[in-house]
Amino acid sequence: MTAGKTLISLIGVSFSYPGGQPVLRNLDFNLNSGDRVGIIAPNGSGKTTLFHLIMGLLKPLSGRIEIFGKAVREENDFAEVRRRIGLLFQDADDQLFSPTVLEDVAFGPLNLGKPKDEAIAIARRTLTFLGLSGFEDRITFKLSGGEKRLVSLATVLAMEPEVLLLDEPGNGLDVRTRAALVEILRGLDQSYILISHELDFITATTNTVYTMQNGKIRTDQELSVHQHVHAHPIGSCPHEHCTPEDAHRAEPPLITEK
Repeated sequence: MTAGKTLISLIGVSFSYPGGQPVLRNLDFNLNSGDRVGIIAPNGSGKTTLFHLIMGLLKPLSGRIEIFGKAVREENDFAEVRRRIGLLFQDADDQLFSPTVLEDVAFGPLNLGKPKDEAIAIARRTLTFLGLSGFEDRITFKLSGGEKRLVSLATVLAMEPEVLLLDEPGNGLDVRTRAALVEILRGLDQSYILISHELDFITATTNTVYTMQNGKIRTDQELSVHQHVHAHPIGSCPHEHCTPEDAHRAEPPLITEK
């Protein structure tokens, strides 16, 4: 398949936190139009750090980041990036801050300059799309963990981004809601990068799977048999599995490589 237009490119990027060991080491990565990339790797391998570098929340120690064909270095460079790329944080409480669900979901469109009536209409439409009709007046901090996760996704989708960075979107969801989320993600038009520890979830929602090791991204091509007594192309990477109900509901597509 012919590769689409390059949306995000990291070239030779290295990063470490103050006083710590390098998290990313001369990392190269491209996201092209049409890509749905999954990253599955142990905690501390740099997955979330990668997202924060793309959004300009962290700055690389070396290397170059290009987004939508432009080099991004300074804070001003990331204003357009944050309008066009939606980041779902790993912790929903980092994303939600308004008193009610409708206010939270409408905040993004309002911040983009939409009139109030239009922002509210977008928020309602997004909630309906995610199966959250009737949540508009719910108090945000009283939601369950899974409900907060879906509302957080609604706040991202309401901004109508071109690209999504999804950090553990399946966290805290029950079997039924996770299965519904698989279908939602499959139906999206956006290119995205998705981080997950759940193998079945990540293979059901992406068409390319990478892992991270020694500060770099790589495709795990080793066929491994491990404790669950089965084999698959990314068996050597530590991961978790969804329940049998999840696997039954959503047959994962084949993993492809770049």
